[in-house]
Amino acid sequence: MVQRVLAVTFAQALRSAGILLLPLAFITLVAWATAGSTTGTTSDPIRAAMWIWLGAHHVHFDLSLSPTGVAGSLTYLPIAGLILPILALRSGFKRTIAKLDGDYSNLTGARLFYSLFYAIIAFFIAFFAGSEGVRPVWPLAAIFAFLIAFASSHLTGQRISFAVPVVLALRVIALLLALGFAIYATAFFMNFGQGTLITTVLAPGLLGSLLLFILNVLYLPNVAIAALSYISGAGFAVGADTNLSPLTHDIGQIPALPLLAALPVSSQPLMLLFSLLIIALGALLGYWSLSYQSRTAWQSFFLVLIALGLLGYLASGALITSAMGAVGVSIWKFQLAIGLELLIGLLAFTYIPRLRVFNR
Repeated sequence: MVQRVLAVTFAQALRSAGILLLPLAFITLVAWATAGSTTGTTSDPIRAAMWIWLGAHHVHFDLSLSPTGVAGSLTYLPIAGLILPILALRSGFKRTIAKLDGDYSNLTGARLFYSLFYAIIAFFIAFFAGSEGVRPVWPLAAIFAFLIAFASSHLTGQRISFAVPVVLALRVIALLLALGFAIYATAFFMNFGQGTLITTVLAPGLLGSLLLFILNVLYLPNVAIAALSYISGAGFAVGADTNLSPLTHDIGQIPALPLLAALPVSSQPLMLLFSLLIIALGALLGYWSLSYQSRTAWQSFFLVLIALGLLGYLASGALITSAMGAVGVSIWKFQLAIGLELLIGLLAFTYIPRLRVFNR
């Protein structure tokens, strides 16, 4: 029985890796061919496909920038890229269950083997994808792949029922992200002409335009979190020694990316008024918790804090050069600002009776 589980989970882990890696290899081969390279070899686009695959798993890269060999790093990666391996892994684990005759009685072992094999595959991909200029961080490849695979396997199979504090925390996080998306979308469409101009200057061509569009879409959660951090007062960075917040506007050179057309051109103190919406979400958390035990609201609040720390980590990092060594939100500032504003709303709802009059 154990041998059968090992064989099935290994085959499906390999399939889950290939179901994403093979299309990426095809796309990079087409891009390489249409670019008209005269010096590279076909191993270059294959290696690039491995880099994209690893980047989708949020694996970091150490860089040696040519021609000078200056050290750099790439840790600011698209959060939405995680959707691709999650979908592949869900499909793979679903097939694993089917191959095991739909036996839901002992899924723990299957999940562990499936995740372990996937982590080993990711480790070897990171090992063989390395070059003189780009070196994936091997330990992170194995660790992140295991965590993503193990979490994805729980999204397949029997219906999952979350505890009440988790449900309430997920609601708050979803509303916070929706608020960030709304703020960013408004700012972007107010500066839509600038985004069009940046795209025109880049002149990426037909295939390049499609790839640039996909890249921008995958980075949308990152910029939504940055927008949320902005209105909270914590701000965000677009390069080393920079800070953009409603009260400060310290910025240097920025990458030519259409997404960045939404950046403010000066300090905007009135944007702090939107932090009242975050405070209102804290009060809403208190309202949702009225039907449950008194500690439910606080359990949910601390879960939100943990989620904010994770989102802050995923939405921050370095972007290739030392000049862009700090991009995105400051994890502790983001967590502290949003947490304090939610706490104000929660405490106000809990201890100011007038805010609860509508519940009578």
